[in-house]
Amino acid sequence: MFRVLPYAGGTPRQISEVVNNLINGKSNNTGTVTLATGNATSTTLYDERISPETKIVLIPFSDAAEADSVPYAQFSDYNDQTATTIGLESILGLDTQDLSNGVYLSNGDRINFRNAGKYAIQFSIQVVNTTNDTQSLDIWFKKNGSNVAKSNSKFGIKQRKSSGQPSQLIAATMVFFDVAAGDYYQLAWRPTSTDVSFEHFSAVTASAGVTPAIPETPTAFVTVQFIAPYAYSNVYVSSQTFGEATITHFSNDTADKTYAYILVG
Repeated sequence: MFRVLPYAGGTPRQISEVVNNLINGKSNNTGTVTLATGNATSTTLYDERISPETKIVLIPFSDAAEADSVPYAQFSDYNDQTATTIGLESILGLDTQDLSNGVYLSNGDRINFRNAGKYAIQFSIQVVNTTNDTQSLDIWFKKNGSNVAKSNSKFGIKQRKSSGQPSQLIAATMVFFDVAAGDYYQLAWRPTSTDVSFEHFSAVTASAGVTPAIPETPTAFVTVQFIAPYAYSNVYVSSQTFGEATITHFSNDTADKTYAYILVG
């Protein structure tokens, strides 16, 4: 704690010390706060010097805070998927969470969001057609269980090459969405034949003069990328009153994410 002058005034030596400290950036209006964990999206800062008019400046103060990143995710699936009927929608299954930060998988098909904002969601699906006819495939997005308007993509799949050799297609699209915290998204699909399916392919072992080693082919990839925040920064003061302030931030599960703060006014 640096010297504070008496309200009735101080000696020239005291005044000189206080003025010199201020010129050198030494004042009593700073502190540190560590963000709450457990995927918390807000942290309460307690400081008796805070008032409703106080300006609070936050600065990363630990390695964990400086390494903060925006939400993202990649999910995949390694199971063959078929439609039981063309009269009803099917939901794309996802069984693997490859990467995740603030976006997570549940129920084997739901993409859940802990943070509000604008996101790009992209899918890439391995489609096969075993029929002798050209087929069509619709893939669209659902939000919280309901269809998202104007979100469908239609794909045409050629007839099979021969018996035992289906035609193949990568169905891929990227769409932007305005997401609220707590929303979940799914991918629904409907083919014109139940012989159109999503297929996984095993890795290929290298064979001299025949084929190189080829990695396993997932049935589907779905990637999620945060593209625009609702605020200037992802760590900001969203409300304050006498003695405390609420800091809003991305979903946090990282320990020791500490910020220094400066109080003005």
